[in-house]
Parts: sequence; structure tokens; C-alpha cells
Amino acid sequence: MFDNLSEKLERSFKILKGQGKITEINVAETLKEVRRALLDADVNYKVAKQFTDTVKAKALGQNVINALKPNELMIKIVHDELALLMGGDQAPFNIQGNPAVILMSGLQGSGKTTFSGKLANKMKKEKGKNPMLVACDVYRPAAIEQLKVLAEQIGVPVYSEPESKDPVSIARNAIAEARRKGNDVVIVDTAGRLAVDEAMMTEIKAIKDAINPTETLFVVDSMTGQDAVNTAKEFNDRLDFDGVVLTKLDGDTRGGAALSIRTVVNKPIKFVGTGEKMEAIDPFRPAGMADRILGMGDIVSLVDRIQSQYDEEEARKLQKKIAKNEFNFNDFLQQIRQIKKMGNIKDLASMIPGVGKAIKDIDIDDNAFKGIEAIICSMTPYERENPKVLDGSRRKRIARGSGTNIQEVNRLLKQFDQTSKMMHAVTTKNPLKMMRNMRNMPRR
Repeated sequence: MFDNLSEKLERSFKILKGQGKITEINVAETLKEVRRALLDADVNYKVAKQFTDTVKAKALGQNVINALKPNELMIKIVHDELALLMGGDQAPFNIQGNPAVILMSGLQGSGKTTFSGKLANKMKKEKGKNPMLVACDVYRPAAIEQLKVLAEQIGVPVYSEPESKDPVSIARNAIAEARRKGNDVVIVDTAGRLAVDEAMMTEIKAIKDAINPTETLFVVDSMTGQDAVNTAKEFNDRLDFDGVVLTKLDGDTRGGAALSIRTVVNKPIKFVGTGEKMEAIDPFRPAGMADRILGMGDIVSLVDRIQSQYDEEEARKLQKKIAKNEFNFNDFLQQIRQIKKMGNIKDLASMIPGVGKAIKDIDIDDNAFKGIEAIICSMTPYERENPKVLDGSRRKRIARGSGTNIQEVNRLLKQFDQTSKMMHAVTTKNPLKMMRNMRNMPRR
């Protein structure tokens, strides 16, 4: 995400390295490269020019205070302006109402249906809501079936009328059904087109007028760059939507949509889709995105993702097992699967400050856990519960069953044993006592 933009911005800041102060000449030279980087990222030309003009006005005349170097001062100014460009503060999302009604809009292929499922999953798991999905795409073949498949994965109901071709009536009936059944959030998935056309705009406007949604979201594929911004403007002129959803932000996106859309349509980005999994959805944080663009990570979003998979009661049970030295392969497998649910591993790692740049050229396989899972799943229930019984003959059988070799099985068992001991020590020992012991250890 934004790799090219990040690299080019980093190169532009190097112009100021070693400079004693900020001057009009070195600022102009730096911002010329910054503007070029923004344009290469498919940022709207007027937005890029306005951005660099604002940064220039703030940078000129500023003195280097304390140990702050000119390039560090410029990075801070650019960071703050990037965050403002994308909205400044995180935009609120309104789910008040009985029920709260969320209307999805956008072009065909933008990811509306998948995002509708992700949002329903988020509302259910993180907000404790009881959502209902509504199939109002009455044109695209298998659209209703796609929504039903997604809904089955996350355990939420779908309202559909397969014989009806009237999306306005379907949406109204769905809200009435939600009130009867106690669904407090209704997410209406609508039809898209390959391009903006009058019939589509009239239909989506009629649905909005009929159901008076709490939130109207415009879903756009972030990989379409500046085209996404132009489409957003056309939709906003007709619908006056409340916010934008950027999908496929984990792909090979240049970032133009994220950086331009707020200025052009004056509507906030509310969510981003960051992968194919149903959990791969994040609230949009302008400051966090600015951090990531400048290679500073985004620790707040990382914590949010961890918390979305965190079950306090399960954590307490696990802590007790670790304290009693009863951590087993069932627990280990559960932890692996929770990590996988958080999304793309490289994307997660890049949220840690300083790590993104270090791993940008490293290919991290999302299937890295498959071999471990295969080994654990080849164990019997008794073996998973009692790792110490895994002798040589059992290990050979597990290697054959998992399609691995005895060395890989031995390596996993050794790593598991070391991990278990470390967690037990951290859970049971007095941290202060441990630190004192470490201080008193003999030095070479």
C-alpha cells in the first residue's frame, strides 16, 4: 500500500539532509519532488498544487529548534498536512436508530456486496449489533446468492425477494421485517453499473428517499485512482452521501483516491477494505494513514485489529492454562487462526513503526502458517492436549500425515516448547524479581 509514494517522498526529504536551515531554495526543490510524487500517485493536480503551496507557506521562515533538523521539520509539516488533506479527525459512523439503516452505493465491481458483508460482520462482532443484509441488486446474475453466501459465513440473515424487480419496495419491506425480528442494523446492498448512468442514479436516489438511511456510503475501488474521485463527485452531486469506503487498499494502489477524495467531494473516508477476509475492514484514520505513507507505521490501527479478535474471557482462560503449564497445541492453533483473521501478514507488520521500510522488499507468504496447521491437524486429539507424549514413532506418523518431514515436526515441537516456557515465565514470575535476577547475573 502506497509503497511508490512512500519511497518518492522519502527521496524528496533527502534534499534537506545536512542543511543548517530551511530556505526558499531548498524548500522549493523539495516540494517540487513532493508534488511530482503526488502526481505520480494519481492525486488530483489542483489538490497536489494546493497541498505543496500550503506546506511551503508553513515551512518558510521556520527555524530549526533544539536538535530538530530541517528534513525532520519538513516531514512533520508534510505529515500534518497529509492528515488534514484526508480529513484530519476520524469521521464518526452513525448507527443510531430503530433500526439504523445503511445504504451502499457505487459502481459495479467496486466491492459493495463484499463490503456489506464485512460491515455486517464488524457490527455484529465489535458493536454487539444484530444486523440484517438486504439484497436490492435485482439485475446482476447471482448477486442475491453472493450476498447469501457471505451472510452464511458470518451468521447474519439476508432479506431478499427473488421474484421482485422493485428495489424500492424490497428495501421498504426489509426495514419492516427487521423491526419485526429485532434486527437493529439494516445494510442495503444496491445494484451498480459499469459506468454512471441516469437509470442507476434515479433508482438509487429513489431508494434513499424511500428509506431515509442513517448513513449513505459510496464504495469505490481505490485501485482506480483519479477515476474513483471523478465518480465520487458524480454520485455525491445526486445522492449527497455521508462518507466514502475505499476497497482493495491492500492491492497495488497508488493512493490518489485516498489523498484527493476528501478535498474534491468534501466528504470523509469512513472505512477502508484491506483484504479479502471478512475481518479485513478498518475505520479510516487520517493521521494513521499519513504515518504509513511516511513509513512511520500505524500502531493505533494495529491495536484496533488485535482488539477486534480479542475475547477477554478466552484470554483469562488461556492465562490460567499458561500459569499451570497446561498450554497445548489446541491453544496454539487457536492463536494462529486469530492472527490470520487480522489480515495480510505483511500489512500487519508494516503497521509497526520502523518495520514497513525494512520488509518492503521481502515477500511474506500469507500461507506461512499452513505447514504448522497441517502438522497440528495431523495429531490426534489426545496428542494435541498432551504434547509431551509425542515420541519418535508418533512424530514420524504426524510427518507422513501432514506432508512434511520429521525435521519440520521436530522444529515445531522445539519452538512450541520454548514458547510455552517463555509464556509461563512471563505469567508466573514477578517482573521486578526477574529484572533483579538479570541484573545480578554474572558478566563475561
